[in-house]
Amino acid sequence: MIYPILLTLHLFAALMFIGTVFFEVLILESVRKQVPAEAMRLIEQGVGRRARQLMPWVLLALFGAGLGMLWLRYLPALAAPLEASFNTLLTLKIMLAASVLGHFFSAMWLFRSKRMNARYLRIIHVSLFAHMVAIVLLAKGMFYLSW
Repeated sequence: MIYPILLTLHLFAALMFIGTVFFEVLILESVRKQVPAEAMRLIEQGVGRRARQLMPWVLLALFGAGLGMLWLRYLPALAAPLEASFNTLLTLKIMLAASVLGHFFSAMWLFRSKRMNARYLRIIHVSLFAHMVAIVLLAKGMFYLSW
């Protein structure tokens, strides 16, 4: 009974995180050209402040539920990552998820040390965007691809 709850929590947290990254990369970047610089700076500050408040909790739910699902159902798959396509794709997905967590901690460190700038933020967002697309494809592929 706990696995479906963890799966649902994991999916909702993933929607929130991926949705935020997609919004920042695909929408905010294109709006930048249409909005005066000062207004855009205020928008980015507001969105960024809210994201920094919310995302630690979203990531805690995302990774906590993911680890719970791994523990309950998928741990044996990691013992032999090359044994089956599912195991390999799961291993790759976990590696990318660990990289996402590294991005998050790097961004938080850059913000706290006052070293974050627009260039770093853009690089992090585009990298996270690519990671998210790959993770979603791997997550679906785990259940539909085999070799």
